[in-house]
Formats: sequence, C-alpha cells, structure tokens
Amino acid sequence: MFEDLKNKNVIITGGLGFLGKQIVNAFCEEGSNIIILDNKKKTSSKKFEHFCCDISKEKSLKSISKKILKKYKKIDILINNAASNHDIKNKIKSFEKFDLKIWEKDILIGLTGSFLCTKIFGSIMSKQKKGGNIINISSDLGIIAPDQRLYNHTSFSKPVSYSVVKNGVIGLTKYTASYWAKKNIRCNAFAPGGILNNQDKTFISKIKKLIPLNRMAGVNEYNKTILFLASDASSYMTGSVVVSDGGRTII
Repeated sequence: MFEDLKNKNVIITGGLGFLGKQIVNAFCEEGSNIIILDNKKKTSSKKFEHFCCDISKEKSLKSISKKILKKYKKIDILINNAASNHDIKNKIKSFEKFDLKIWEKDILIGLTGSFLCTKIFGSIMSKQKKGGNIINISSDLGIIAPDQRLYNHTSFSKPVSYSVVKNGVIGLTKYTASYWAKKNIRCNAFAPGGILNNQDKTFISKIKKLIPLNRMAGVNEYNKTILFLASDASSYMTGSVVVSDGGRTII
C-alpha cells in the first residue's frame, strides 16, 4: 500500500510489546528493514533485528547506533513506542499513595527513553541529505485525563505517570518538529485510544459509553495510520498530533 516504505530502515522501540508487535507486523508487510530496541530477552527472527537494551541508557544507545549505521548506512524512521506497564493494581492506584519508584521508572522509560532515542537517532537523521521521520506514540490520555469512574469495581487503573508521559511525548514532538524542520526531519505524534484485549468486562461496558463509535479499537486497527505517518503520504505534516480514538476526545 505504501510503496515508498519498502527497504526503509525503521527503528521501533518497545517492538516486542502488545502495540509494538502490531507496528512491526505492519512494516514487515511493507517490506521495510526493521530494527527493534526492547529490553526483553534477545530474539532471533528473519523479519527484524533485535537489540536487547535499556533505552534510558545513553551510552548503550550510542553504541547501538554505531552498529546500526555500520550495517544499514542510514536511519529513515524512528518510532518511539516503548513504555512501562500502563495499568496498575488496585492496591497502588490511589494518587495519594502512588509509589515514587513507579513514577521514576515510568518517566525514565516512556519519556527519558523517548528523549534519548530522539536525540541520538534524530541527530543522525539531521546529517542525512533526506533527513528522516520520527513518530512518537502518545495516547488519547495524553489529551484528556483518565476518567476515574471507569476503574471503580475493577482490578486496575491508569497511573498518573501514564498521563504525564503521554502528555510529555506530545511536547517532545512539537519541540523537535520545530527544531529540526530545517534539517528535513518530520516529527509527529500518534494518539490512539484503547485496544480491546480481554479487559475487565465492567471496564469495557463503561468505556464503550464514552466512545461515539461505541467500541474499543481492534488489535490491528492502527497499523495503516502509523504507516501513513511514516510514508510520503504525510509529507507536509510535522508537529501534528493524529488522534484515533473512536471520537472519545471530541465529547
């Protein structure tokens, strides 16, 4: 569908996670060269190359960037998708009792990690004649606050750190879009709604009522939107926040 993505070199952080796997599969179908950065155990696949790493470690990222450049010669697309576990259990969902260690871990991976990857791989793009493309994965909860009523009588909730990270990557997107515009680097954010994935039935029943389309997203429903942002079809877009949430944030 997006012929210009064939043979493009695409770095995807958190590519072994739930949403990350869908993004990886989408680029596989377009014939892209996929490089995954993920802290999960190193995997072997003909579809992609995996670097097991902690994206909050600048020295490690710089070392990996040299290996990527040596093999692939250039970096076309960076997708900042990595984040800590998004849901927390009831025993710690109270804001007043939220653990500083969880806060620091979530910020470190989701926000500091995105900053470092953007800094290191974006700097490489800035030296390339054709620049590059950075896509930051935010959330509808980077635009609106979590509705706390959704989590009553459920076993989980969204932590404050999730909202802060997803707001933060939008700010990072706008800053870098302006900063690197002259270097032909486009930076956009994608803000998806929740994906149906065997969640608590009470939660699903409640959240459907807040979504005009009356459902959560399907597991592969965001793929083409991300491919659009990565392709030349969005060549005049930078600094944008593309929302795909079934209409939840419009009401």
